[in-house]
Amino acid sequence: MKFTKLLVISSLFVSSLFAASYNVDRAHSNIGFKVKHMMISNVKGTFSDFEGTFDYDEKTKKLTALYGEIQVESIDTANKKRDTHLREEEIFDADEYPAITFKMTKMDGDNVYGDFTLKGVTKNIKLEYENGGTIVDPWGNERAGFSLEGKIKRADFGLTYNSVLEAGGFAIGEDVKLEIEIEGIKAK
Repeated sequence: MKFTKLLVISSLFVSSLFAASYNVDRAHSNIGFKVKHMMISNVKGTFSDFEGTFDYDEKTKKLTALYGEIQVESIDTANKKRDTHLREEEIFDADEYPAITFKMTKMDGDNVYGDFTLKGVTKNIKLEYENGGTIVDPWGNERAGFSLEGKIKRADFGLTYNSVLEAGGFAIGEDVKLEIEIEGIKAK
């Protein structure tokens, strides 16, 4: 039993030796989402104010840690009136819940699991991971990139606002697809 514990602790320590810490480069990253509108098309949106860090293991090409925080006020769906409504109390309630956070709990194969907090509700969600690799940029900075995709149900996080369509169905879809592209610069 002691040998098994020692082996697990040793393997975690060794894998962390190969991991490097990165700060998210907001200028070259994108936090996006899309949701069905009127049951026939999608509305896409992004958040422009976010920050995060991650640890990337060059040997395994996997993440060993990931944390991100998004400011709800920065939502942009290319429609000012809709964005103002999204920030209001009946939807995101940006005054009461100004941030959305994600903290990785584990990586299993090509899936990243983490605690996602939105509007005061935290749930563990799964995101599909696609490795982008690493590179040294023309200024000598080491960079790593990856993408994450997944979906959440709005109601699970208290986002229940909707309206019934005259022809049946709802104006806003239940599923929100998350589309995240991250590029980071190695911390010095």
